[in-house]
Amino acid sequence: TGYSSFVYVQRFPFDKIKIDRSFVEKLDASPAAAAIVAATVALAKSLDLDVVAEGVETEAQMRRLAELGCPLQQGFYFARALPRAEFDHWRKNWVPPELA
Repeated sequence: TGYSSFVYVQRFPFDKIKIDRSFVEKLDASPAAAAIVAATVALAKSLDLDVVAEGVETEAQMRRLAELGCPLQQGFYFARALPRAEFDHWRKNWVPPELA
């Protein structure tokens, strides 16, 4: 949010755009936040970029982001921050919450 600018999207060789958690946390309560997320996803797709949403804390947020076209997500809903060794173990053994 603090360093957002479309100039950077053209200037630097990005392969991903990250959606700030401030939009994710307001996703269900704010039509404007949902519109910004949807527009960001559309922009990224048109530029052939991946989109990652950060700060996903609930199943509702996870599902809404997926509905809006953002399958790449991170946040406490999936796991807390982990040291590298623990992350490698978690990654190998992770089961999506909806399948657990």
